Amino acid sequence: MIEPVHLRIVAALKRHGTLTEAADTLCLSQSALSHQIRHLEKKLGIDIWEKEGRRLRLTRAGDHLLAAAHKILPLLEQSERTLKAYAEGKQGILRIGVECYPCYEWLTGVMGEYLKTAADVEVDIFHQFKFTGIEGLSNRHIDMLITPDRAGHPGLDYEPLFDYELVLLTADSHPLGALSWVEPERLARETLITFPVAPERLDILTRFLWPAAVRPAKHKQIESVEVMLQLVSFDRGVCALPGWLADRVCRDLPLKSVRLGRHGVQRKLYAAFRDEDADIRYLQQFIRLGKRFPFPREVRVSGF
Repeated sequence: MIEPVHLRIVAALKRHGTLTEAADTLCLSQSALSHQIRHLEKKLGIDIWEKEGRRLRLTRAGDHLLAAAHKILPLLEQSERTLKAYAEGKQGILRIGVECYPCYEWLTGVMGEYLKTAADVEVDIFHQFKFTGIEGLSNRHIDMLITPDRAGHPGLDYEPLFDYELVLLTADSHPLGALSWVEPERLARETLITFPVAPERLDILTRFLWPAAVRPAKHKQIESVEVMLQLVSFDRGVCALPGWLADRVCRDLPLKSVRLGRHGVQRKLYAAFRDEDADIRYLQQFIRLGKRFPFPREVRVSGF
C-alpha cells in the first residue's frame, strides 16, 4: 500500500514546504504529486498533510510516515547502488563519513593505498553532512564513520585504528612555543582557534581546559585547516591538532608543537560501523589498512 514514491513525496514536502518545490525536486507535476498522496490518504483513511497558509504542514500521520521515510529511503538507495555495483562487477560500495576535520586529512592519505588494493569497491566520502555521524550510521547514510569519539550505541562496533596525542600549535615566535609542555592556565590569555563544532566535542576544551576551570580569552572557529594554520603562524592565536598532523605542518611552516600538560592528552581514532556489517570483506580490508598506515605519508597544506 505504502510505496517508495509516497515516502519520497513526504520527505520532499517536509524539506521544501510547498507543492511546487516538492514537485520540482521529484520531477513530478503538482497534480501527479497531489494525486499520489490523496490516493494514499483514501487507502489509509487519514490525512497526511494540511494547508497552513501557502505552505503545507504534515499531520501527525504525516510525521509518522516521514520517520519511516528517514529509515527506509536510505536503505533502498543503498540497496539500489549496491546492486548496481554488483552489476558492474564490483564487490559493493563503502561510504565513509568523517566526523573530525583532521580525520579528513588522515583519510586522504590512506585512501590512495586503499584504492590500489580495492579496485572493485566503489568508495564515497562524506565530510559535511546534515546529521551526526552516529545518525548517519544508524540511518544507513554511511557504512563507516572515522571518529575520535567512542560512545555506547546499540548495534554499532568501534574498531581502534591508532593512538595519537593532541598537541598545541603556536607561532614560532610565540613564548609558549619555547616550552616543552604547557599548563591550562597559560591559555587563559590566548585566542583559541578551533574547528566549528560543538564545544563539548572539542578535546582541547573537554580534556584540558575545562577540567582546570580555564577558559581561553577568546574562542574563534575556523573551518579551513589552511586558514587556521595561517592565523597561528602569524601569531593571531593558537590551536590544537593531532600530533601526527602537527609534526608534518611544523616541517614547512613557522610553527611550534607543544605538549598539553606534563603527560599530554592521549586519544584514539576509531572506525565505527554497524554490527551486522562486521563480516563485509572490503570494510574489514579498509580497517586493516588503516592500522597499517596510521599516518598519511604526506600532508599538503596550501595557501602559504
